[in-house]
Amino acid sequence: MLYDDKLAMAKKLKIESATFQKILDHLRKNPDVQNIDMMNLANFCRNCISKWYMSEAEKLGDKLTYDEARELVYGMPYSEYKSKHQKEATKEQLEKFNEGKKKN
Repeated sequence: MLYDDKLAMAKKLKIESATFQKILDHLRKNPDVQNIDMMNLANFCRNCISKWYMSEAEKLGDKLTYDEARELVYGMPYSEYKSKHQKEATKEQLEKFNEGKKKN
């Protein structure tokens, strides 16, 4: 195993943490990538990441609301992000999204 001792595991966690921060930074710098497009292509979006964040925090004893988790992921309150960057989903996007939901 690549990370088989405690020191190596701590290093792995630092690498994963830094990688996660780069993913969040990338998503924040690319608000033109709509959540529905992410869902249609990858079956997850910023809101999913927020839910995962909230769930993992709870496992460690931290209580976060969904809005708090979304603010951490979006880098601003969700309502602000939504008004600045979120576009109305097209009919085609919604159809693809609903088709994907049927498969999962």
